[in-house]
Amino acid sequence: MATKLFVGSLSYGVNDDQLADFFASAGTVVSARVIKDRDTDRSKGFGFVEMSSDEEAQAAIKQLDGKELDGRAIAVNEARPQEKREPRSFGGGNGGGGFNNRGGNGGGFGGGRRY
Repeated sequence: MATKLFVGSLSYGVNDDQLADFFASAGTVVSARVIKDRDTDRSKGFGFVEMSSDEEAQAAIKQLDGKELDGRAIAVNEARPQEKREPRSFGGGNGGGGFNNRGGNGGGFGGGRRY
């Protein structure tokens, strides 16, 4: 059964292929993925590598934790299951977003300067 590893402290220049190649020295890599920000498509500095067996995963942790990849010492640990999160709410505390009525001189739509 495959074991997933968490890889932290990645350089922002590391891509999926580089990550897979780096871990191949410890065993068979099933998958390697650098996590990216969905808005900017920039690396978040961490990723996940799935090794084909628990023995290979443990070997990868021993061999590669603290080693340098693309100029940075990486952290390698066994990945924990993702925690269940509550659905995100985008409204205010009273059930809705609405306009930001800040007052000032003349109301909430951009200030009070009148011509």
